[in-house]
Amino acid sequence: MTERSHAARAKSAALRAASVCHHVERHEAPEHVVWKAAHAARVSLQALAVLSESAPDPAADSRCARNAAAAAAQAAQMGQQHDGESDLAVTACRTALGASQAAAAAAGREGLGADEALNAAADEAEAAAVAAAERAGWMRPGQRFPEMSTGMRSPELMSMMHF
Repeated sequence: MTERSHAARAKSAALRAASVCHHVERHEAPEHVVWKAAHAARVSLQALAVLSESAPDPAADSRCARNAAAAAAQAAQMGQQHDGESDLAVTACRTALGASQAAAAAAGREGLGADEALNAAADEAEAAAVAAAERAGWMRPGQRFPEMSTGMRSPELMSMMHF
């Protein structure tokens, strides 16, 4: 059960990050905003790739979900930087940060990815982040992954994504 939760959360966070990246690209954001959003999207996709390519392990899988959520929060900061201080952008960014913190708690020392209550809280926070990103116009309901490269995937980077 927890493996599916971590994988679903990581996939959702990676989709949020990629969606924000495409949002700022489409709206011709400043180059540094697009670059940072693209980097965050690549990191989240790399975390998802590591999770999908490794043997199930609640602790390691939750760290991948945490890494994807942290990268999605960075992308959300770029979305807010581009969109400004609108209530929707600010809320989407704050909610993304909350999802990242909840994923970090689920992956933390207390539960090591296996605590059902922490995982449920992280799942709820991720769902809230998706809803806020949709309201902000950063992604659409039912959206699929946009085409995006994970960039260079060295063995060292991939092993670090698990920790």
